[in-house]
Amino acid sequence: MNILVTGSNGQLGSEIKLLSHAFPQYNFIFTDIAELDITSKEKVSVFFEENKIDLIINAAAYTAVDKAESDKENAILVNSTAVKILSEASERYNAFFIHTSTDYVFDGNGKKPYTENDNVSPQSIYGSSKLSGEIEMQKICRKGIIVRTAWLYSFFGNNFVKTILRVGKERGELKVVNDQIGSPTYAADLAKAILDIIPQIDKIDKVELFHYSNEGNITWFDFAKAIIEISGIKCIVNPVSSSEFPTPVTRPAYSVLDKSKIKSIFGIEVPFWKESLEICLAKLLA
Repeated sequence: MNILVTGSNGQLGSEIKLLSHAFPQYNFIFTDIAELDITSKEKVSVFFEENKIDLIINAAAYTAVDKAESDKENAILVNSTAVKILSEASERYNAFFIHTSTDYVFDGNGKKPYTENDNVSPQSIYGSSKLSGEIEMQKICRKGIIVRTAWLYSFFGNNFVKTILRVGKERGELKVVNDQIGSPTYAADLAKAILDIIPQIDKIDKVELFHYSNEGNITWFDFAKAIIEISGIKCIVNPVSSSEFPTPVTRPAYSVLDKSKIKSIFGIEVPFWKESLEICLAKLLA
């Protein structure tokens, strides 16, 4: 099976690349913008034709949440138009499509974990562009998988964990918001879940939505405090309100995702957030 992984230099794509050696039965083709421009219909079509793609994992995304507000055109191009192009190619060449999306499709006003059936109401250009990509895929593909995730971090790329490590070492004190609740997601866990799903794609007969994040609900303050404590950095972490850190986009107050569907259908085991954080920090601090 020839598997195309787009966005392979990002957090998720890099973790899939690292894990791919444990799946020798598949021929992985890793691309980023330099190897394949997924916003070009012609280039995508030629690539699928030449490489006989059987399955695609789209890990490419425009993820600069605040910047997207003033860069709407590019956010839509990557998060929606490119998904439409990949969906059309997957249909034309009979390739199964696994696409990654986000908790930002919800308004963040929930009080219990969001299920795949809950109403969507994005509050930002980033969220609406990602939802638009989901809709394009659902319109075009006869079957496929959309995996929504949240609070992604990794050994690779720029993320909250690396920022707290760096700033924590530079300063003796930090302020972190304590009124936004979610579940951190270690990209290596998400990568493994996606790769473990591949042998089971015969269970899917339409475009299905799934949610995946690590287990447990915490605030960004709780997350930062754990990062500092586990890494042994001498730094005080203080809880503050989101109002002290105004941003162009208001972050969701509640981003917890219900994972029962992905666990029941595919038998996916979801690690607890702190266990995964310890594993990632051990790598980062080594």
